[in-house]
This record gives sequence, C-alpha cells and structure tokens, in this order.
Amino acid sequence: MKISPLTSLVTFAATLACVQSFQVISTPKVSTVAPLSSTRSPGVETSSVPTYSNGELLKRDRYVATNRFTVRKGREAKFEQRWATRSSRLASLEGFRYFHLMRRVSLDNEVNSGMDPIGETDAFGNYVSFTIWKEKKHFNAWRGGEAFKEAHGGTSLFAFVTTMVSSAMVLQGAPKPAFYDGLLQQSIIPESVPETVDGWRKVDADGKNILPAECFVACNQFFVPPENAVAFEQRWANRTSKLKECDGFVSFSMLRRDAKAKGHGIAPMGEEEPTYMSCTIWRDRDAFNNWRNGNAFKEAHGPSEKEDGQDAKPLMPLWSKPPVPVFYEGTLVISSTEGA
Repeated sequence: MKISPLTSLVTFAATLACVQSFQVISTPKVSTVAPLSSTRSPGVETSSVPTYSNGELLKRDRYVATNRFTVRKGREAKFEQRWATRSSRLASLEGFRYFHLMRRVSLDNEVNSGMDPIGETDAFGNYVSFTIWKEKKHFNAWRGGEAFKEAHGGTSLFAFVTTMVSSAMVLQGAPKPAFYDGLLQQSIIPESVPETVDGWRKVDADGKNILPAECFVACNQFFVPPENAVAFEQRWANRTSKLKECDGFVSFSMLRRDAKAKGHGIAPMGEEEPTYMSCTIWRDRDAFNNWRNGNAFKEAHGPSEKEDGQDAKPLMPLWSKPPVPVFYEGTLVISSTEGA
C-alpha cells in the first residue's frame, strides 16, 4: 500500500515535533600487527550497557549517532541537496570526530550509478546519516543545544514547518534514529580533511544529480543474543588486524547498539534489527576491493583456534542468524584533524 505525502507529513510532523526536545537518557599507518585492542583513553566515560556474569563487555571508545531514512524513488538528489545546503556547525563542536551521509549501494553497481533496490524495503532504509563523537556526553550536549535546532529547522515556526513539508515530499515515513557504542576503534590521522565553512561542507548540489562518492563503507550486521555478547566482543578483540596496513583504510569500529537510548522519535529495538554492526570506512571502493581480494582479508576471516599444533578449527557462531553485509557510498564527508 502506498503512503501519500500527506500521510507522511502528519507522521513526520509528529516525530519532528517530538525530536526538537529529544534527549537521550541514560595515528598514521603503522606496520605492526596487533589484536583489535581498545584505544580508549583514561577519563573517557564507560558504557551504560550492563555486564554479564561470564565476563564484562568492552568499554566504548566512541559514541556513534545514526539516523536511517527511506527516500522516495527519484528524490535521492533532492534529499542530498537538503543535506548539502542545511545550516550546521557540526565540525566546530566539542567532541566531534567524523560525519558522512551514506547511500546504500549494491556491489554490482558502478560508482555513483544509483541505489541498492533492497534499501527501499529494508528497515535500515536507503540513506543513513553517520556521526562519530568522542564521548556520549558530547553527543548529548549537541542534541540539547542550539546547534541541533539550527540543523533541524527549529529556529522559527516558519523554518520548522518548511522542514516538515520538504521532508514529507522526499521521505517515505519518518526517520529512524539508532545509537551505538563504538568499540575497538581504529583510524588513521588524515593527511588532509575536507574544507568546511562555519562547521559544514559547502558543495554544489543541484537537486538533479546525486553527489559524488567520497568514501566507501562496508558494514556487516550481526544478530547476537545477550548471552553471547561478551564472547562475541572478546572474539573480535582478540582478532589479528592488518587494517592499518591496507592502502585506503580510514576507520573501523564495531558498533554495539545502545538499546537503552530513549526519547521521543526513538522506537524500541526490534528483534529483526542487529545488535552489533562492524563498520569499516575506506577511501573508495577500489581500496575496499583490494583489501577483500588480498591476504589481509583471508587472515582476518580464517579460523583461529588450534589445539596441540593441529590445523585450526572453525569457530562456533555466536549469532542467532547469519550476518548480513550492507554497503554504502559516503558523501559530504567531514572529519576532525585527528580522524575518526
């Protein structure tokens, strides 16, 4: 059944009205090979996720805020134009590390050729805004401050209504926010960062053509039941990683869903949604393909348990159903000089 723009407007208006007052409760490349140990610095707040009797969950290194959008077919360029021309001073805010807007793509598609058709029906939608904060307190400060209102059209009643109408014509349904603890963070210090003006990118966006891809994002969704969470995290923490050796690597984080985040506009996490998601950012698709076809990929994804010098045995799965890979092109990249 098709949803009319008017119906979407009513739904989005209710969501956006609530969102205005929403509060969430609660290095250059190296040649050494090491486990995916935490990069967390002293003084960084710990995760609010509870621990389990058989061990402790990893402490977060970053806090990641996302918003998932289902954009109407044929309105993709308009949607991207809205992001390119919005009022935002994100890059100037304390604790900001990285942002991009990502559109879901298929590996079968050429770069900048269009969207993955599955994205129109998937719960994650076909676009995701993706922001990395140093700590959760920095995200909370932005969410409750004037910068958030400016970016979301809440500075005046006219701006608010204009935002609602524009969104209803472009989006299919309301946005779906999701928040994560970023674990096992790895990133490089960029040689240069995209230029910003007053904290936001200034790019040409005509509303007719989608913006050029500025990075490639490979995600893998994991459906891990609570009783396996500690073992799952430890398995990843003990993996040998050569990501920083790979040309074109930008950032990696294992994202653990912050299911306790509450507030208007946030729906309870459903069983169909992943509890974890690996997220690797590459300079471009070629860099990702080179990694995927190289030895670093084979070593990272091979069996790792050995007994008495015998051949490695396959590891037992810790998830309730097989992982689901998802791929994106990132655009409107904004980065701190420290990287993600």
